[in-house]
Amino acid sequence: MEELGRLITAMVTPFDDHGQPDYPQARRLASSLLDSGSDGVIVSGTTGESPTLSTEEKLRLFGEIKDEVGERGSVIAGTGNYSTSETIELSQEAEKIGVDGVLLVVPYYNKPPQEGLYQHFKSIAEQVHLPCMLYNVPSRTSLNMTDQTTLRLSHVDNIVGVKEASSDLNQIARIIEGAPSGFRVWSGNDDETFPIMAMGGYGVVSVLSHLVGSQIKHMMGLLLEGDVEQAGSEHRRLLPIFKIMFTVANPIPIKYSLNQVGFQVGTPRLPLVHPDEQVAESIDQVVSNYKIDLPIK
Repeated sequence: MEELGRLITAMVTPFDDHGQPDYPQARRLASSLLDSGSDGVIVSGTTGESPTLSTEEKLRLFGEIKDEVGERGSVIAGTGNYSTSETIELSQEAEKIGVDGVLLVVPYYNKPPQEGLYQHFKSIAEQVHLPCMLYNVPSRTSLNMTDQTTLRLSHVDNIVGVKEASSDLNQIARIIEGAPSGFRVWSGNDDETFPIMAMGGYGVVSVLSHLVGSQIKHMMGLLLEGDVEQAGSEHRRLLPIFKIMFTVANPIPIKYSLNQVGFQVGTPRLPLVHPDEQVAESIDQVVSNYKIDLPIK
């Protein structure tokens, strides 16, 4: 299976002044993210506003970004939703385009039981030849995928890991402990990268790597080298910017900040909106304390 990387950015989708995907700017952003420490990008995930992207827009984004990135980094297509058949179809189309993996979110709204989750993900994985990254994010789906279900799925050949955003460190520890060799656990929250990696997790699917990617990679490197004290210091230094970017729904704050630092990504699509004046001011105050790693192109 393809190596997807330790630091993966959940990439925003740039929109132009007419609210349409800005494909040239998306290509520039992907390239800049790799230049500032990311090993790969997720296209059309939560941060990419996948619920408001059409199938045609998603497929074009997958192709444009893979064409831009080439072999420099991985491109993981966000193809999962609440329909098993639709997810299989989109995943197969993404595979034809040449992406390096797919991100499969826990089905939202229909709230299947754990056996349904197992059958859903197993069915998708059996219909593609790509590495599959599971995505457990109860705050979005209203459903937690238990460690028992994740561990069952870890034995499916091309399910290579899970993006864990449950914030249940005990559950995550049980997954790390019980999974077969080679099954990766990525933190799904920037502020949990340090504790999850300290327990043996592999890396992070990050939002803040849009702004401080090289600094996150440095913190991860310190931890991997065994310098827990310095890694902890870097984690604490980065916590304020990690926290401020989730004061309102992601990706509202990160898109606002990217525009503010000079990398134009447009307005979020409705029903998401710009942050209000008070929230924007609080974001600006925190971000001003950090060096921005992203090359502005």
